[in-house]
Amino acid sequence: MNVPLSVLELAPVGAGQTSAQALAGAAELARHVEDLGYRRFWVAEHHNMPGVASTSPAVLIAHVAAKTERIQVGSGGVMLPNHAALVVAEQFAMLEALHPGRIDLGIGRAPGTDPATAAALRRTPEGLGAEDFPRELDLLLNLLGGPYANEEVKLKATPQATSAPGVWLLGSSGYSAQVAGLLGLPFNFAHHFSAQNTEPAMDMYRKTFRPSAILDKPHAAVTQSVFVAETRDEAERIALPARISMVSLRTGRPRSLPTLEEAATYAWSDAERQLLDHLPSQPSIGTPEQVRDELEQLVARTQADELMVTTMTHGVPERLTSFALLAKAWGLT
Repeated sequence: MNVPLSVLELAPVGAGQTSAQALAGAAELARHVEDLGYRRFWVAEHHNMPGVASTSPAVLIAHVAAKTERIQVGSGGVMLPNHAALVVAEQFAMLEALHPGRIDLGIGRAPGTDPATAAALRRTPEGLGAEDFPRELDLLLNLLGGPYANEEVKLKATPQATSAPGVWLLGSSGYSAQVAGLLGLPFNFAHHFSAQNTEPAMDMYRKTFRPSAILDKPHAAVTQSVFVAETRDEAERIALPARISMVSLRTGRPRSLPTLEEAATYAWSDAERQLLDHLPSQPSIGTPEQVRDELEQLVARTQADELMVTTMTHGVPERLTSFALLAKAWGLT
């Protein structure tokens, strides 16, 4: 039996589209994958990027959770260096009070943006370093209270819900894996942009894991980019806008996702093609059977307990089709 399947969503903004359309598409996608049997729907935090509308996870989570009924909705993730711990704790305490038992708080330690934007988010360049992450995380967990608290704090995150959000640590290296293990929290690894570190980080998580009030044994997920279509050629076609955007981002030229027609006629330079071929992670592209087999191999190598997939396409219909085909091949429907 395959492990549970979930979705990471960035609300991509395509050329000729508005952020409003991208966010409406995210909600439509959430309802769609809920009906298909996906377990979780997480939204990312990215700033100052023209091709991504998901800047405020808590706001988008509230919208998506109100539009769905059963699926777990959460952050993939909240970048803790960008925010005061009390603000995050209160936001997710409120989300949990509104949607008991359905909220996940995925936490990352990278700013997820450029230094100037990160400083503007906090209104100070101080407190943004990775060395501050353990202290900030400990404060956040104690503010959430319940099973996460290890000491009494004067402040309380309110409103006080009758349940607590599910806290995950996210990472692309061994650092967050080790922290998650030591705290006994579930862990999600970003295989989709740091594939070379996936298996070492998963090993680190399991080796350092200590049972906690949350988990009595390790629980880990991996995230991978996928593009699924009826034929390999069609899968390659719908993947092309995201691949162009990725190269543009890596060369300091962030942009919205080009249309399928623009992508098909894009004039690749030799340097761009070389960069594309040598990215640290490559997406899974192909027919439902081809992608399923590749994902099953990934799960077998990493011994992941869950699998999360993300698909960046110009149009919502291509994403809906990709997730539907994968769900069927994975045995969800």
